[in-house]
Order: sequence, then C-alpha cells, then structure tokens
Amino acid sequence: MSFMILGTASHVGKSMTVAALCRILSNRGVSVAPFKSQNMSLNSYVTPSGDEIGIAQAIQAIAARAIPGAEMNPVLLKPKGDSESQVVLMGKPLMDVKVGEYYRQTERLLDIVTEAYEHLATNYETVVIEGAGGAAECNLFTRDIANILLARRLQLPIILVADIERGGVFAQLYGTIMLLPEDIRTQVKGIIINKFRGDTSLFDEGVCIIEEKCEVPVLGIIPYTDIALPSEDSLSIGDKIQREGDIRIAIIRLPRISNFTDFELLERYAPVDFVPPGTPLDKYDAIIIPGTKNSVGDMEVVRSTGCDREIVKAAKRGIPVIGICGGYQMLGAVIRDHGVEEGNITIRGLGLLDIITEFSGYTKTTVQVQRTAAPVGPILSRIGEVSGYEIHMGTTDTQLCPHAFETEGAVSENGMIFGTYLHGLFQNRNAVNGLLSYLCEKKGVEYAPVPEHYSEFTDDAYEKLAAHFERHLDMNQIMKCI
Repeated sequence: MSFMILGTASHVGKSMTVAALCRILSNRGVSVAPFKSQNMSLNSYVTPSGDEIGIAQAIQAIAARAIPGAEMNPVLLKPKGDSESQVVLMGKPLMDVKVGEYYRQTERLLDIVTEAYEHLATNYETVVIEGAGGAAECNLFTRDIANILLARRLQLPIILVADIERGGVFAQLYGTIMLLPEDIRTQVKGIIINKFRGDTSLFDEGVCIIEEKCEVPVLGIIPYTDIALPSEDSLSIGDKIQREGDIRIAIIRLPRISNFTDFELLERYAPVDFVPPGTPLDKYDAIIIPGTKNSVGDMEVVRSTGCDREIVKAAKRGIPVIGICGGYQMLGAVIRDHGVEEGNITIRGLGLLDIITEFSGYTKTTVQVQRTAAPVGPILSRIGEVSGYEIHMGTTDTQLCPHAFETEGAVSENGMIFGTYLHGLFQNRNAVNGLLSYLCEKKGVEYAPVPEHYSEFTDDAYEKLAAHFERHLDMNQIMKCI
C-alpha cells in the first residue's frame, strides 16, 4: 500500500504532508518509512550509521518511528553554484558535477533509487514517497527521477498537494494534472489543499469545482499551522517571522548557507536576523557565522562585501562571535584549498582564531556526537553537555588554540569567540540558555530560559502534526485510494 505525494510546485508542503501521514499510519499500527529518491538541499542530516541524507527525510523517518537511513534519500544534491552540485549517493559524497553531466546519469540513477525503494518496500508495510519540486515540469519528463520516471516505474497511486496560500490553486491543480503524461495522470487518485487560512467551509464551492475539473476527489483542506519542525530548504528563510526583543542576534546569510535549521530553537527565544554579507552589524548583541557548502567561495564574499571588517569590529567591541562548521573555518587565520572547493588557492580567514583549515581530499566527516563545552569564558562555561552531528569536508589544525568542546573546536582566551564543527549546537536547550542568559545579563534584561523538559522537535510535535492533518483529512478515502 505504498503511494506517492507529488506537488504542484516547490514549497507547497509535501514534506510536512509526508511526515504527517507517516505518523498517522504509524499510530494505526502500520510499519511505515519515508522515501525521496532525489532531494536538492543544503540542509542535511547524519544518520546513526554515518550516512548523509536530506533533513526532511530524517524528520519523516522520526515521524514514522523508523531509523533514518540512506535508502530513504538515495540521491542528495548539494548546490555549489554555477550549475554545479555535490552528489551524495546512498549517503556518501560521490562527486561534484555540472547539471548536464548529471542528467547523463539518469538511467543509472533511476536503477539505484528503484533498488533503494525496493529495499524499503521489503522491510516496511508502506513507503510514503515524496516527489521533488513541481510534478508537471514538462521539459524534465525524460530525466525526472523524483516524479515522472519513478511514478512510471513503480506504478503507485499519487496524491497531489497544492498550496492555496500563494493563490492560483485552481490553475495549480488543473494545470498540473492536464500537463502530466497520460499514463501518469491516471495514477492521480486524490488532492490535498494545503496552508488554508480561515474557515475551510467557505471553500466548499471551490472543492466542487476542483473535483469536477480534475476528476479526482479532494481528500482534505489543511489549515495553516506553525508546528515546530525543521525547515527543509533556503526558501524557508524568507518565511521566517521577525521577532521583537531586547537583544538581537545576527546570522550571516552566506550565499551557500547550509543547515540553517541549526538555529530554529534559538529563534523561538530571541530575535534572530539572517543578514546578507555587507549588512552593518553594530546593532547586534551576538554574531553567528553558519555552515556553508563552500567555505572558500563564501569567505571571498564575506571579504568583498566588507562583512569581514564588520565582524572583526564587533569582536573588538566584545560582541560574541560564533562559527559553526564552515563559519568555524572562516574564523581562522588561513583556509588552504588543494583543489577540492575552488582549485589550488589559499585565502585569509577572519583571523579571530589562531587555526588553519585545509581541504586536501574529497572525503567528508559525517558522524553523530556528544560533547561537553570547555569551561572557558562566560558562554561556554554555562553550556555543559550537548549533542549534534558533524558533516564537513576539510580538517582544522587548532595549533595552540584551546578547544571549545572536548577534543574539538577552538575558543579565544576570553571565550567570546569560538567555533565548532558541531551542527545542532543551538538545538540543545542548554546551549540556547547559555548564550541567551549571558546576553541578557550583559544587557541588564530578564531572561526566561528554555524549560528543562523542552527539547526542540520532540515526539509531541509529530503527534500535534499528525492530529492536525487527521482532523482535516478523509483518511478513510485516502486508505481506499492507496
């Protein structure tokens, strides 16, 4: 009883729909797993076995009460710019490739993703498959391993998801269905309308029109909700709600920013702005340089826009400066690239930590970790034990710089500047409390800490998501469809 969730476009809510359906089916006693054959995202996750997959599939696996694995996202594309992406195949980095060369691998990749699906289908009663982007990209039909080619090979029922919030839902649905190849069109068994604001009964006439025009049933209208689950891609940065408060934190929005979901718990307790390089930083109380797919290229952008001078000026004023992964590398004196990212090149970093990073081979560290923060300075000394994962290329020599965490990272003598390879640091409540309590104390304002029982993206969040969808879906009709 496996089935596919395809969308009328990107960002219509396919990922959350799959996560919700995975939890609903799991609650009904069904052994279920998510699957996305090809994902393009710089937000990734390290599985317990050390494989790299898109963070959306990790979320969906947790929702399904399944262990995240490489088979759930056999192809992950991590854009590097200039029509080039790193290909992560079955959880391991394969190569950097231009789009033209990648498309020449379509048949081989389709075989690989089909084998990955079949592995899941053998081990689970149901596989909920997520498509990518819009299902009716006609120019991609001959090479679309995430939608059309996979649907044709697997011959599974399709449920189509549309986003009513952005308008044009009738054209989205009718246009998509009419543009699908005829053999795929017959596989569409139902429609879900997502992100509805207001009284859904006011759209009863719209439902009748859609069902008449599209000749498939509307299985549910899902009201807009704000349940705390990680965002999948950089489109979500633009959807972030600006908060007001006594302190402000700047996260440098690097051109190739990755894993910006690292900060979503922090954003719930303090005003956080994702600012383009070159933005004045004098009004901020802390600065974070996040991960990036290309440390060398983004460091050059930081320097060319004057962002480096803004960061260094802030550090001299005593403002905390924190680097995560690629941001950690940028805090150092030098980055040497031996042909891995931008060719044989050596560039200056920010010079805020006495460390040197080298890219000398096409290998990637991917591991889940638990570490204890060093008792150095007023921030790290408040953090204690944290968990997260490393996912990076390059190695960093900390030289005589003390570690920020046991055996890893680096920190200045006063503790106000530190960097780490630890993604997910600020998804730990004690790390959020450590930073924000210091900033509030310094500014003389009261801070209400993250509650002790709180952990971001808890099981409760998945239950809330499932309950929200189940209230508004016709699950009996969906079970008939699939």
